[in-house]
Amino acid sequence: MPSKEFIPDDIAQHNKEGDLWIVIDSKVYDVTRFANLHPGGSGVLYADGVAGKDATQVFFGLHRLEVLQRPQFARLQIGVVHGQTEMIKPLAPGELSLVPYAEPTWLTPGYFSPYYGDNHRKFHKAVRAFMMEFILPEAVKCEENGKRISQEVVDKLSEINFLAMRLGPGKHLKGLTLMGGIVKPEEYDHFHELILHTELARFGTRGFVDGLLNGGVIGLPPLLNFGTPEQRAKFLPNILAGKKYISLAVSEAFAGSDVSGAQTVAVRDGDEWVVTGTKKWITNGTFSDYFTTLCKTDAGFVVLLIERSDDVSTKAVKTSYSSTAGTAFITFTKARVPVANTLGQVGKGMSIILSNFNHERWMVTSTSLGAQRVVVEECLKWTNQRIAFGKPLHAQAVIRAKLAAMISRVEACQAWVENITHQMNNMSYDEQSDKLAGPIALLKQFVSKAGRETAEDATQMFGGRGITVTGMGKVIENYHRTSPFDAILAGAEDVLGDLGVRQAIRKMPKNARL
Repeated sequence: MPSKEFIPDDIAQHNKEGDLWIVIDSKVYDVTRFANLHPGGSGVLYADGVAGKDATQVFFGLHRLEVLQRPQFARLQIGVVHGQTEMIKPLAPGELSLVPYAEPTWLTPGYFSPYYGDNHRKFHKAVRAFMMEFILPEAVKCEENGKRISQEVVDKLSEINFLAMRLGPGKHLKGLTLMGGIVKPEEYDHFHELILHTELARFGTRGFVDGLLNGGVIGLPPLLNFGTPEQRAKFLPNILAGKKYISLAVSEAFAGSDVSGAQTVAVRDGDEWVVTGTKKWITNGTFSDYFTTLCKTDAGFVVLLIERSDDVSTKAVKTSYSSTAGTAFITFTKARVPVANTLGQVGKGMSIILSNFNHERWMVTSTSLGAQRVVVEECLKWTNQRIAFGKPLHAQAVIRAKLAAMISRVEACQAWVENITHQMNNMSYDEQSDKLAGPIALLKQFVSKAGRETAEDATQMFGGRGITVTGMGKVIENYHRTSPFDAILAGAEDVLGDLGVRQAIRKMPKNARL
């Protein structure tokens, strides 16, 4: 970093064409050669309040801090202003934000929680540092170019047993080193898992969230919970190690939330099933090696683990979020599947898939929560630095009202998510299937609806920037465009609300009266 010091009077002399300096947050930049390359035109830099002056406020009204960190701009710095110190610094890997409500209360100094202990805090710090150092660059790149996550990054994730941890506590963790040994497999719980889900959603890259091996998160539980020891031994190690990929293949053009309407058929032929049909909107499907597939038989539904073959074809489905998610349309053309790949009992396939939905919906809700909190932070920062009508944007009462609503929503979501997570920690898988289907359905409906309301408020605050893919409002634009995925994936919002109420009605005491 350049250490030469300049005084303001000297800097002010460099304010004309062919000799142009500016100051941003105590740093002096020579932008003479850059002026004609500026996307907004050189006139922006030659303005009276910019050329040869401290342009900090002007700069941060137009650009994010990350712009200054890019190598092509960082090298323009020639020194610093004498007597001044840098005020605006990026968070170090693992560091917590000091912006109010940017972190949940359990991470906020001076606040307490009954759910988290010291190990959760150590785990969180390590996870955030890992995500910022290794995942953030990949997330930004893949969200933009639409390519699947690189094998190099998958291998890095496998070193910490990322996918295994995202499946929650259980026997599959035995013998594994989790997050470099910070937490022992027998101590790992759903709050550790919640930390993972919320942290990976902090980058404003919704498509990449699903591309980050979500197919395994939702496609492996049927194998874990209903597969035989032989099936788990055959398929699980390579998938957890990131050498093979798996998707959950349930949705069809004929059957979305109405899972029972699935028309993919499996016909028994000796020691094989012959599978014919299609699946649509399958996360990670474009690059998966295996598909946990719901099929219809003469004896009811069955779940089969189908391996990719010449009779299993996939093609990308173009959606409103990045194709890095690998969303696919799958065609099974008389695909032959060994009977040995049957998960659970024939005729019990529907109960297997329905029980699988609980964890999937909780996971989607958790990532939505993480993204919403980032949006709240972005809005608090923006309304503090954006000057409109001569005042910060938050000087307007209507803006403060929107901020109040956003904060209230994210804190309510946090409280409910943590309550459900606590129940999961204290229930067996069977108990969760029996008791939590309704509450988790209602939770997901509430959180996804809150997210869309927050997305709308945030877009209004950012104005044109909130509908621009790059620049100041890029996080808001991405969230506003992709927040409906949280409402649709794993069951449409209204269907889930109805499910929650119907379960409550079934459990009503027969003698309940006013």
